[in-house]
Order: sequence, then structure tokens, then C-alpha cells
Amino acid sequence: MAIRKKSTKSPPVLSHEFILQNHADIVSCVAMVFLLGLMFEITAKASIIFVTLQYNVTLAATEEQAAESASLYYYGIKDLATVFFYMLVAIIIHAIIQEYVLDKINRRMHFSKTKHSKFNESGQLSAFYLFSCIWGTFILISENYISDPTILWRAYPHNLMTFQMKFFYIAQLAYWFHAFPELYFQKTKKEDIPRQLVYIGLYLFHIAGAYLLNLNHLGLVLLVLHYFVEFLFHISRLFYFSDEKYQKGFSLWAVLFVLGRLLTLILSVLTVGFGLARAENQKLDFSAGNFNVLAVRIAVLASICITQAFMMWKFINFQLRRWREHSTFQAPTVKKKPTVTKGRSSRKGTENGVNGTVTSNGADSPRNRKEKSS
Repeated sequence: MAIRKKSTKSPPVLSHEFILQNHADIVSCVAMVFLLGLMFEITAKASIIFVTLQYNVTLAATEEQAAESASLYYYGIKDLATVFFYMLVAIIIHAIIQEYVLDKINRRMHFSKTKHSKFNESGQLSAFYLFSCIWGTFILISENYISDPTILWRAYPHNLMTFQMKFFYIAQLAYWFHAFPELYFQKTKKEDIPRQLVYIGLYLFHIAGAYLLNLNHLGLVLLVLHYFVEFLFHISRLFYFSDEKYQKGFSLWAVLFVLGRLLTLILSVLTVGFGLARAENQKLDFSAGNFNVLAVRIAVLASICITQAFMMWKFINFQLRRWREHSTFQAPTVKKKPTVTKGRSSRKGTENGVNGTVTSNGADSPRNRKEKSS
């Protein structure tokens, strides 16, 4: 009897290309694990930490406030699990927009590789900025931030947040954390990775700083203002890719960009430099979430001012580069007329062409001279 040898083949391993092509399906399966965990009593306690917001407090109703009790939230270490789950959701939404919207447009427009990557970047960011602007504006209106600007610093620390406020910050952190694996999934070029890491890191630093320092009111206003200006830039770039004659959007964005930087500095100085500086409670208290001390205020203002200066520096370089490209493109080419001189030199210059360059007929080549002499 022949003895069958056992197969020594190793189990299949997920390849790099397979992960890139099916990353949305893999992430969807991981997200479904947390959702299915809610259906069973054994795993529900663990899954609920990822899916729902944590650290809620129910405040009893008072005569001054509404008749119903209010449910508010504060932050804690469990928020990292919630951010992780919604980071998976952001990856899934990113893949849906890419496959069903952006890829179809790319096939019709036949962009080059450079325009293809920039179009995808602007398409994803414009959708996110538009959604965040609408959501943030709804929160500002519902909580009367526009009618009463003193809410930005009054009754600090703002350690208790409404459901919409906390969910907004969780979604913001989840989106910008999802940008790190997207660099791998989208096969980003190595030369573009440092630029992307810089602005992703800046977003996470400022959003997390406003969230942890209980400056969520100021952070929300500045985010909505910044997102609106960035949305205008990316939507203008999308129109520019469809028709390169479209330039008015960039001109409007340039004006609003400068105004946005000025408003950001004014609101930051007004809130941190004047409002919080005049508050009665200026003691560092981690348990109460009070960070209203001089060192923290200086650090907050310094980080905002440095970031705004860095953005203005990048903006000025961008505008100078556009101005140079535009001036060189529209500069008329001036042709110099050949100087007519007497004698043999003028004939030689005419044969050699303008400015001594040899023309295509090669009239003054040594071979032609030899043939003429013979």
C-alpha cells in the first residue's frame, strides 16, 4: 500500500495586494463583530464601550432650566475604544465614496496620475468638510453660541458636554486617526507622506487639545470656521480639474483664508487672553477639569499663533508659485531681429540662422562647403 504523505503547504496568508483591494470588507467584518456583540449578554458589556458614548451624567431638572432632566457627558480613557470603532466606520465610508463616486468620475475624466491622487484627496476632504460644517453649525445654533459669544469662556471649565458636542469630537478624532491607515490603503507616494503626516498631526493635536483641556466651545467655533475655508479650497480644486479655466474659486478662497486666520487669532486671544484670564477660578484642578492657569493659557495661544503663522507661510508660498507660473505662461515671446551688417559676416549670420543657431537645412556644415568647392 502506498503511504500518503501529509501536505506541508502552509495556510494561505493575506497578501499586500489582497489587503489593499479588500480592506473595506475586512474592516466591515471587524466593525460587525462589535455590533453583533451587542446581541449577546456576555459580550454586550464589552461591545457597548466601543459603540456608544461613555461617561454620561444625568442632571436633575430645575425650575430655571427645562422641565426634563438633561443627560451630559464628560471624557475618559474609554473614549479611545469609541474612537477606534468610529475610525473603522470612517474607513468604510471612505471606501464607499471612493468606489461609487470618485472612481466613476476618474474613469470619465481620464486624469493623469498626479491629478488622479489630488482629485481623490480633494473629493474625500470636501465631503468631510461639508458634513462637519453643517453638523458644527447645527450645534452652534442649538446651543446659542452665535447669539451669546461669552459662552466661549463663561462658566469654564466646560467639562460637561451634550451628546451632540461629544459625538462631534469623537467623530473628528476618529476621522483624522483613520487617515493614517488610508496612507497605506491608498498607496500614497513616499514624497507625499511627510506632507500628509504634518497636517494630520496638526489636526489631531489641536482637536485633542481642545477636547482634553475642556476648551470644546472654542474648538468647535474654530473648527467650523477653518473647515468652511478648506471646503471652499477643495471644491474649487475639483472644479479646476474639470475645467482649468475655473479660477474664481481660488481668488475667493484666498480672501477668506486670510480673514479666517485673523478671526481665529481674534477669537483665541479674546477667549483665552481676556475671558479666561479674568475668571475667578484660576487654579489647576485635574479632578474638576480646570486648566485655567497662566502656563496653559500661554501654551494654548502659542500653539494657535504658531500654527496660523505656519499656514500663512505656506499660503504665501503657494500664491507666489501660482503668480510665477501665471506670469511665465502669459509672458509674450519676443523674437530678436537679426542685425544686418555689411560684408561677409552678414551672409554667414543669415546662413547660420538667428543668433548663430544652426538651422535644420544645415547650410553651413563643413560637408556642404566641400561639395560647393568641388
